[in-house]
Amino acid sequence: MDLAHFKRSLQEPTPSVQLSPELRALWHAAKGAWDDAHKLVQDEKGRAAAWVHAHLHRIEGDLDNAGYWYRQAKRPASEQPLPAEWDEITGVLLRDPKG
Repeated sequence: MDLAHFKRSLQEPTPSVQLSPELRALWHAAKGAWDDAHKLVQDEKGRAAAWVHAHLHRIEGDLDNAGYWYRQAKRPASEQPLPAEWDEITGVLLRDPKG
């Protein structure tokens, strides 16, 4: 699946069960369902989950918490507009689920 196909899937009522928890979280985040997105990654391990977790806390406006998760993901804290960062994370995880 590429980014364009993933974005088209946002018209569906639910994300594909074949997607990783991180990509399902990004799907929910794009639909404005922050709590659903957060539940999917809050207990996941790994850098990809931490990166998505950081993005979610940026959406929330909790930059200190986001900073912690960026460090766990071994990524610099993003200063991109949120939609651009969402595109970046989603595109990377579609190509490489481990980020």
